[in-house]
Amino acid sequence: MSTVWPVHGEITGPIVMIGFGSIGKGTLPLIERHFTFDKDRFTVVDPDDADRALLDDRGIAFVHEAVTRENYRALLTPLLTKGGGRGFCVNLSVDTSSRDIMELCRELGALYIDTVAEPWAGFYFDKSAGPAARTNYALRERILDARRAAPGGPTAVSCCGANPGMVSWFVKQALVNIATDIGIAFEEPTTRAEWGALMRRVGVKGIHIAERDTQRARNPKPRGVFVNTWSVEGFISEGLQPAELGWGTHEKWRPDNARDHDTGCGAAIYLLQPGANTRVRSWTPTAQAQYGFLVTHNESISIADYFTVREGDAVVYRPTCHYAYHPANDAVLSLHEMFGQGGVQQPEHHILDEHEIVDGIDELGVLLFGHEKNAYWYGSQLSIEETRRIAPYQNATGLQVSSAVLAGMVWALENPDAGIVEADEMDYKRCLEIQMPYLGPVIGVYTDWTPLAGRPGLFPEDLDESDPWQFRNILVHW
Repeated sequence: MSTVWPVHGEITGPIVMIGFGSIGKGTLPLIERHFTFDKDRFTVVDPDDADRALLDDRGIAFVHEAVTRENYRALLTPLLTKGGGRGFCVNLSVDTSSRDIMELCRELGALYIDTVAEPWAGFYFDKSAGPAARTNYALRERILDARRAAPGGPTAVSCCGANPGMVSWFVKQALVNIATDIGIAFEEPTTRAEWGALMRRVGVKGIHIAERDTQRARNPKPRGVFVNTWSVEGFISEGLQPAELGWGTHEKWRPDNARDHDTGCGAAIYLLQPGANTRVRSWTPTAQAQYGFLVTHNESISIADYFTVREGDAVVYRPTCHYAYHPANDAVLSLHEMFGQGGVQQPEHHILDEHEIVDGIDELGVLLFGHEKNAYWYGSQLSIEETRRIAPYQNATGLQVSSAVLAGMVWALENPDAGIVEADEMDYKRCLEIQMPYLGPVIGVYTDWTPLAGRPGLFPEDLDESDPWQFRNILVHW
């Protein structure tokens, strides 16, 4: 493992990391490698002290406590202001309100980053709330409301992990690559409107965040245990939210159980069914054609919103955008077991660490489709072997997330008064420059695959053969 790493900046105030699960443990060594900071003012806050030894060995303070609606101000304020300088809050937790903590940090002049727009505990499983209220669309709109209420000011980076986060930077790079390859004359866009106009010119109808996790454990999944390669709590929470997707202007059909939102940007719809039990057809280079789960993610909405083109008040172009996720095989079995039990999660959760995984990669990228070269996948093919070589305490899935957190932190330090920002709005070239050393092979591949390919023809299907890239053909109906 290399011992020489570039220092990307100085954190002059205290660092507060909320949450020390799989992503927190993986992010810790990256912070140590790439920033100068005062270790005596680095504090980790988590209700679980299972991995406290990693912090004790380093002399990093640990607060064994949950951050709650009732205590977050009193708990975090002294930690974020200790000793002066500009503090940095790295929120990698579950069941903590991103908006509330973000607003507190901005009041205190501290920088902030998270990987998801997270709510306080109880949101995901609130049976008294309707499906629309439990969507990522609603969570994102709360963040955007905070930005509208207090524009500018200290930088708070919202939703900056692998996805959401890194994949938004991949979309821009992929779009530039396609435009170049098909011979469009263009200048690199510098505004949101210019990016939307370029995507429209290229003819992209839709985008899949297309992922295949092939990491394989030494021991098979036991019955009654939900096994995953990243946060089980996070995956179950988002998997039981309604399926959500950015809804493109090329679509001619939509499911009977699709619903619109009454307020907000209007870029997405949701389905009256859980995302982790909604299958879609997609493609990645290793797996080729595959089924993925249409799990709700912030980027499905933010990407579709970012590339929307309007003429006056009318939307004239928008790509369809959604997640198409094939998790590790043990996680697929865990989902089947959970849904077979009526959606009641298993009593035991387990995240596969780097020592348990014998081989495999997390192939995570974006599939831009519908243009004259059909479809183009661009992304990371990070293996567990490469992960072990370059960074401790994490598997391939975790390193794609933690390295995106690193990139977002660097960008925030270099742009400390940008206000509340999403990954789509950041300098994608700078962020990828920081992250690339941790992503393994990053490739772009064209494919002639469409969701109409490989149908066995044994049963009748209501397809739209005039346009392969209609959601009607992507959604698995049987």
